[in-house]
Amino acid sequence: MSEFAAEAERFLAMLANERGASTHTVRAYTREVRSFAAYLEESFGKSGRFAPVEHLHIRSYLALLYDRGLTKASAARALAAVRSWFKWLAKEGVIRQNPALLVSTPKRPVRLPRVPSMEDVNRVLNSLDSGPPHEKEEAAAWPERDRVIFELLYGCGIRNSELVGIDMSDIQWKNDAILVRGKGRKERYVPLGDEAAIALRAFLPMREAKLLAAGKGALVLDGPLLTNMRMRGDCRLTTRSVGRIVKAIAQSRGLAEDVHPHTLRHAFGTHMLEEGADLRAIQEMLGHERLSTTQRYTQLTVGQVQRVYDDTHPRAKQANARSVEAPQITQRIG
Repeated sequence: MSEFAAEAERFLAMLANERGASTHTVRAYTREVRSFAAYLEESFGKSGRFAPVEHLHIRSYLALLYDRGLTKASAARALAAVRSWFKWLAKEGVIRQNPALLVSTPKRPVRLPRVPSMEDVNRVLNSLDSGPPHEKEEAAAWPERDRVIFELLYGCGIRNSELVGIDMSDIQWKNDAILVRGKGRKERYVPLGDEAAIALRAFLPMREAKLLAAGKGALVLDGPLLTNMRMRGDCRLTTRSVGRIVKAIAQSRGLAEDVHPHTLRHAFGTHMLEEGADLRAIQEMLGHERLSTTQRYTQLTVGQVQRVYDDTHPRAKQANARSVEAPQITQRIG
């Protein structure tokens, strides 16, 4: 095994065992780091060393990814993995300097998430109890669970993976909060709103009855909150099933075809901001490490920006108080 491959595997083992990274992160980094290690081995040979590796080699690798048809977003993810690997190599003393620091991140086009309006989301939520059944069997069979899914995704702004990871013990009824585990297994509490609590209370007796009927009564108090219909395995609902449920309900209620669980997370942040919530409070609830990430998840229209300015800026307030009007200009003749 070459030095490149050996150090790649050592880094990946550290990432999985010591950092507590999410399964998704480990899988993505494994793919990217092994790919770049193979590129270095091809460039320097199996007996090659890290010492001669420069930032130009990393740039050449990114160019190769572009030639393969990868997008800027995919190239940026690959570079992030390489940077993390080389940062660790420098910390371990394998290399003296990190050449990846000299490689700029590919600029990606800013795409604002398209989210349904508050009226549309409320219409869907209000229709779940009495609306027509939708086509997907997984979604049509348990409307009480479907409502919980929507209420928690939109009402708490949590990720799909965070939703299916909720256990019964994570629900803090006395504090009106739910403990969720985000990226990097970081824990945070999110508020449990009134509508979500009502949906949970309607769902939990049915959940208990199904678990008892399947002979899995031990999971009633300590098992996953959201269970699958057939009570297979550990009974936990999968993110893929949640995606199918959300998409089926959204389409049956007239929302856009591209609606998915993360759309409701976007809607949570956008609608909170529209209603005047502090951006840092939204950041905390969404579990974002950086405020800039929260800003990408939210979007303001020109009219909303104007309203915020009129309501908060002192000069705008003074002008509004005096009811300033545009002066009438008459032309003087002679």
